[in-house]
Amino acid sequence: MLPFTKLSQLEPRAGVTNLSETESYFKSTEFLSLKPLNPNVPHNPSLYKKPFVESFEETPLMVAVLTYMGYGILTIFGYLRDFLRQWNIEKRHIARERDEQKDFVPLYQDFENFYNRNLYIRIRDNWNRPVCSVPGPKMDLIERSTPNYNWTFEYTGRVLKDVLNLGSYNYLGFAENKGPCADAAIEATQAYGVGVGSTRCEMGNLDIHEELEQLVARFLGVESSMAFGMGFATNSMNIPALTGKGCLILSDELNHASLVLGARLSSSTIRVFKHNNMQSLEKLLRDAIVHGQPRTHRPWKKILIVVEGIYSMEGSIVRLPEIIALKKHYKAYLYLDEAHSIGALGPNGKGVVDYFGLDPKDVDIMMGTFTKSFGAAGGYIGGKKELIDYLRCHSHSAVYATSMSPPVAQQIITSMKIIMGEDGTTLGADRLRQLHENTTYFRRKLHDMGLIIYGNEDSPVIPMMLYMPAKIGAFGRQMLKKNIGIVGVGFPATPIIESRARFCVSAAHTREMLNTVNISDSWQSKYVRRLKYINETLTYYK
Repeated sequence: MLPFTKLSQLEPRAGVTNLSETESYFKSTEFLSLKPLNPNVPHNPSLYKKPFVESFEETPLMVAVLTYMGYGILTIFGYLRDFLRQWNIEKRHIARERDEQKDFVPLYQDFENFYNRNLYIRIRDNWNRPVCSVPGPKMDLIERSTPNYNWTFEYTGRVLKDVLNLGSYNYLGFAENKGPCADAAIEATQAYGVGVGSTRCEMGNLDIHEELEQLVARFLGVESSMAFGMGFATNSMNIPALTGKGCLILSDELNHASLVLGARLSSSTIRVFKHNNMQSLEKLLRDAIVHGQPRTHRPWKKILIVVEGIYSMEGSIVRLPEIIALKKHYKAYLYLDEAHSIGALGPNGKGVVDYFGLDPKDVDIMMGTFTKSFGAAGGYIGGKKELIDYLRCHSHSAVYATSMSPPVAQQIITSMKIIMGEDGTTLGADRLRQLHENTTYFRRKLHDMGLIIYGNEDSPVIPMMLYMPAKIGAFGRQMLKKNIGIVGVGFPATPIIESRARFCVSAAHTREMLNTVNISDSWQSKYVRRLKYINETLTYYK
């Protein structure tokens, strides 16, 4: 484990007893007067004073009751069908273990198996649709049909052309097969080939990897960085290298599965705090310091707070200034996952740290992925040089994984330089501004339709609440008939009464494209009770 400074006696500031019981830290005089310690980081005081607006409307009582009833009816019919299958009366296909495998460890728990064969299979056609073009603002889908109630699918031979893509997290529109990024990737393929065939520790460390890591460190405003070939593994394989037994991880309840897996693999003690709730986080911090480790009551070796920049299912933005204040006050460490926020937030596209105008040095471990805003693959970790040097030797993803593909690395380098304006054009700034305008416009459009939408007003991730499980399939099929591709999300990825459709807005979307999204109330999805939206003049990042 990386030998961070151990927690010992705390030295709280004079007069400070509880940082989150009073009004929001965003509005405090202390926060508004903050100056960055790093002179290379641009200061954005105007962004501090911007209202932090997020929308999370409680599920209407009648809708919640009907949703539970819907799941109850599906469960009853599921058990009835299982009974009929035992007598070979029900003819629908199900996955069954072979007789010779009965003594094997089951792949699924009983409830998971029941859920898949009786509930999920009803709407299975809404997922895994094959795409046969660049997944840009529009895409082509191969049409499928099913002769056996979604058990198998057959291609009809027809291609659905120019489907509006509101499901891909292509925030800055760099998922494209022409332009400077594509041209540079082609040149890199010709120079290096596609594969590396080795790890970074052996023969897979190319000069293009070194260039990428230096650029990422400069982009983030940190001392050093390291790139990885897989975004999921960037979390799941690096957190175990940072913490272990005797350490405490404080994790937001809505953290991504990669963060959850990494925390579990680390053998650390895990405590979960309520989503974006500073009172809940501070209580866990205070209890951890007062009581120490279970049984022995020794001080924790380290306390690591793990959060995301933008939460991919809620569309909410982390309350980073308050978390930094808490982590400094209680001498904890902060792991920030900017998978969805890097490139999508901030006047310079540098993520949630840039969005609030904070100093990157206040975040101990900065993580992000190249799969969203950069139109590529992989992830990175940035921070102090000591941290990165440690990970190069101890991270499983660094030691054992194959190096990043050269054309992928070049795609990231080119797109990042465009965002930074180092290509000599304003293309990056234009895309950042367009993304912000599209986000604001589309959120307002959905709200004006009477739909309940979740998340922060500046988040390009826009969940629209459907609640009932049957509406996931109905909404997805209806949108596809209108040549609109969306992502439906339900239990267990969300709470049982909070099924939703998730829209991802892109800078590549035009106003005309977004105007084609007209959601009728034919399936009673306009649940909003107070149709009110402030009609102020919109201000965009300059």
